[in-house]
Order: sequence, then C-alpha cells, then structure tokens
Amino acid sequence: MPPRPRFDRRAPERELPNINERISYSNLRVVDSDGTQLGVISREEALEVAKERELDLVLVSEKATPPVCRIMNYGKFKFEQEKKAKEAKKKSHQTEVKEVKMRYKIDQHDYQVRISQATRFLKAGDKVKCTVIFRGREIQHTALAETLLKRMAKDLEEKAEVQQSPKREGRNMIMFLTPRKTPLLKKESEITEPQKKALRTID
Repeated sequence: MPPRPRFDRRAPERELPNINERISYSNLRVVDSDGTQLGVISREEALEVAKERELDLVLVSEKATPPVCRIMNYGKFKFEQEKKAKEAKKKSHQTEVKEVKMRYKIDQHDYQVRISQATRFLKAGDKVKCTVIFRGREIQHTALAETLLKRMAKDLEEKAEVQQSPKREGRNMIMFLTPRKTPLLKKESEITEPQKKALRTID
C-alpha cells in the first residue's frame, strides 16, 4: 500500500513586489517621483537616487527594453491601489432579478407592501419580476391580472422602466421592470402647480 501523502502545513508563498533590491536587471529606464525621465541608468544608480529621496524603486514595466522603474513611496502607492480596488468593488453591483408575487384580488395594504418591496429592489439596482399567481378558475381573469400589473408599472414609473410587458406564462402572468436610467419626462398636464412655479422661477 503506497504511503499516504503528507499534508503540507506551510503557508503558500506570497508573491513579493519587485521593489528596491528585489529588482535584478542591470540597466533600467527610471522615472522620478515627479514624472521626470532620468533616462537609462544602472540598477545601483537608480537605487542610490531612490535612497537619496527616501523613497522606493518600483518596477512598473518588466517587458519593456530596458525595464521601466519609478521612484515612489511604495507603501502609500499600495494603500491607494487597495483603496481604489475597494471603491470599485463597492460600485460594481451584480444585477439580480428579485420577484414580487401577488394575487389579482390583492387588497390595497398588501399592494402597497409589494410596491415598497419593488422600490427597494429597484433602488439597489436589481430588476424586478412582478408575478400574478392564478389558482384554479382564477386563470379566467387574466385581463384583471394584466390591469393590476400595468397599474404597478404606472405607480413605479419614476423608478422603473418596463422591460417586458405583462405576459402569461403557465398559470402565472409576469412583467419585468428594470431600474430607470433616464429621468421620466412628465406631460405638462401631469405637472403639479408647485412644480410649475419652480420651473417658472428657474426660467
């Protein structure tokens, strides 16, 4: 019976950044901390300049001929890069499809609860699948379900656009809403008197 493989308890090797003495190339094209080109100089000269500035020599382009290095505060640079990465991660939102279910005979209170749910999903940047469920002979009332979904689309029109109009799917009727990207332009007849006064003030 072959011996059992031993579990390697050593921590995985971390890839160390190419800075200062870890840079092995003999000649480098060096850019100073203020963006000034120092030209092609030896590794030793570049390290000496970085030392004089109390900064680091950082390899930024290994594939160039000769490789390009920049003199900078590596700790500060790394901190700013990590900060940018965290901000980008916060901004990137994976769009999901959230569902709001109801019956065509829904009462006003429950309807408002569904509107609140849909509003929350849309504000988070998610699409909303609005589903009206039929049971038994309720399937005969598809027109009422369609009216309900159109009412919901109207009530949410400032926050959402209809991606897919009400459509029957099996024993359900569904509609898809997506977060509105452009502001809704209201007809003049729909604008309230205070809004009209505000517009006149702007003009």
